[in-house]
Amino acid sequence: MVDHDLVKAGDCLMSSKGLEKAKKIKLLILDVDGVLTDGRIVIDDRGVETKCFDVRDGHGIKLLRRANIEVVIITGRGSEVVSHRARELGIQSVYQNIRDKLEVYRSIVDEKGLKDEEVGFVGDDLVDLPLLKRVGFSAVVADGTEELKPCADYVSRNKGGRGAVREISELILKAQGKWSELMERYLR
Repeated sequence: MVDHDLVKAGDCLMSSKGLEKAKKIKLLILDVDGVLTDGRIVIDDRGVETKCFDVRDGHGIKLLRRANIEVVIITGRGSEVVSHRARELGIQSVYQNIRDKLEVYRSIVDEKGLKDEEVGFVGDDLVDLPLLKRVGFSAVVADGTEELKPCADYVSRNKGGRGAVREISELILKAQGKWSELMERYLR
């Protein structure tokens, strides 16, 4: 984390500057391999690809959507498995086989009329660095490439595909004061 002045956001510790950035997020962009999955790609003997997704990450995405925070996927690989999971979660904007994530990011921001500071991104590897440096709020999963971590506003405690997206979703919702309202649904 760039700013070492740590504050609590719910049960998470992050920089005070990062917390202020998280409050402004209207759209969260996610990478897939290494973020929504643990990074492994399983291909059977017929060439059928399988990925494992964490149900907690999926629920975190649904909570963001209930709070009117849009979620978008941008990934360098293409997979029908990703399209299927996105449909299950109600993610409408999915960009696959993307070589230049920053170019796609610019078109999304322009199309939606957003400012950089209103967009967050979660990444894990070197190809994510340009986008991490551009968005308003940047996060890296715990097992992400070490070179990315100093550039991030937040580094998760959980690994990619193992609850990191849920953790980051909760952090954003708590920073924006939306968590308690969302929890009412479960506490009734």
